[in-house]
Formats: sequence, structure tokens, C-alpha cells
Amino acid sequence: MEDLQRDSVEDFKNKQKNPLVLVLDNVRSLHNVGSAFRTADAFAVEKIYLCGITGTPPNKEIHKTALGATESVEWIHVPSTLEAVEGLKSSGYQVWAVEQAEGSTSLADFRPWAEGKYAFVFGNEVFGVEEEVIRAADGVLEIPQFGTKHSLNISVTVGVVVWDVLSKTLAQKPQS
Repeated sequence: MEDLQRDSVEDFKNKQKNPLVLVLDNVRSLHNVGSAFRTADAFAVEKIYLCGITGTPPNKEIHKTALGATESVEWIHVPSTLEAVEGLKSSGYQVWAVEQAEGSTSLADFRPWAEGKYAFVFGNEVFGVEEEVIRAADGVLEIPQFGTKHSLNISVTVGVVVWDVLSKTLAQKPQS
């Protein structure tokens, strides 16, 4: 890790994170949960909310894809996704559901502000984000797709959204 100039787990826990939170809404696949942890570690995400039936560490299936990121990324289990969303909103986060829905904003058109705090809700692999959560969110983001399939795997979706939002916010900040 030293050769790659990577933080130790302790250093990572103590460093300032990007003001992004991931909310997993009843995600069934433990591999998808592990992948979300790994992405959260890669992009120094503040925290992951594991909601409803979403599996939690310690779990060997989550560990298989997280590769230790469950030790570095802060997480919490919340029984209700709606409860998590309401708590995040009251803490100053702008909450966006990531879903294909009427009135959604294309990720290509989404313009986060550099000083904003954002939470992104990713839904169940079959049913998507719960309807009541979509209604409670500040908006809905949709990833433009150009092929024959109508959805992406949640682990891919997490990576695309986090990188897109982070790269847009970093581009707005002065270079040091």
C-alpha cells in the first residue's frame, strides 16, 4: 500500500471525506452491497446507509467484493429507507433517488454545487427505489442509456453516479 501511496484504514477513517452519502434501499445482492462499499472507499464517500433488507457486515459475501472496505467506510443500518431519507434531509443533505421515473433529471444535465451535501438512493434490483422514497426525495436522477437493456446493475450505477457527481464538484473547486 505504501508503494501505491494508499491510506491505511486508520488514515482513511481520519481524513476528510467527500460530502456524499450512499443509501441502499432494500438491496438484495450481498455482492452489490460489497461493491458499493468498495466504490465508497475509492471515492472517499462519507457514509453508507444500509436500509431495510439490505445485508450488513460482517458477512463473507459482502467481504468478497468489498475487499476490506467494510473496515474503512462508515456505515449504519436503518430499518426504513424513508426514515433514513428524512434524517438526511433534516441534516442538510440534498437527497436524490437514482431511478427511471417520470420527471427525472438526466445525470448528464445534473449540476451539483461544489459546496453541496448529497445523498443518493439506489434501489432494489427488481423493484427499484420505493415509491414513497421517490416522493420524499429532492429529485430523481436517471442515467442515460442507449442500448437494448433498460437498466444497469446497481454496482455499476453506484460507480457511474458517484464518479459523475464527484468529478463535476471537483471541477468547480480551485486547484491548489
